[in-house]
Amino acid sequence: MKIDHLGIATKGIDEALKFWANALGLENIHTEIVEDQKVRIAMLPIGESRIELLEPTSDDSPISKFLEKRGGGIHHIAVEVDDIVAALERLKNRGMRLIDERPRTGAEGRLVAFVHPASTGGVLLELVQAT
Repeated sequence: MKIDHLGIATKGIDEALKFWANALGLENIHTEIVEDQKVRIAMLPIGESRIELLEPTSDDSPISKFLEKRGGGIHHIAVEVDDIVAALERLKNRGMRLIDERPRTGAEGRLVAFVHPASTGGVLLELVQAT
């Protein structure tokens, strides 16, 4: 396993890129809207991982709610797994609280599922199936 990306909530990707791209020199290699999550994302590679900037596309987006409660910042850590169904089953069998019992399609068309922060010491964990 490896860290696939760190999700960072922001009110606006364009404004956030002033730091990540302009100040640090990271390249925005992919931008898309994930309709299911009501979010616009931008992916910026850094080493073997990536920074995922998350901008809400509606007031009822999970990212909008996060920004209202906590402001901008780290939203989640995403871990790449080879078999997301097996990983979810293993976590469930160990008593972990899952947000997603089954994987769904996320950014870049990859399978994703979230594990509740109550089971991870307060960190929202995203599982991402390797492509």
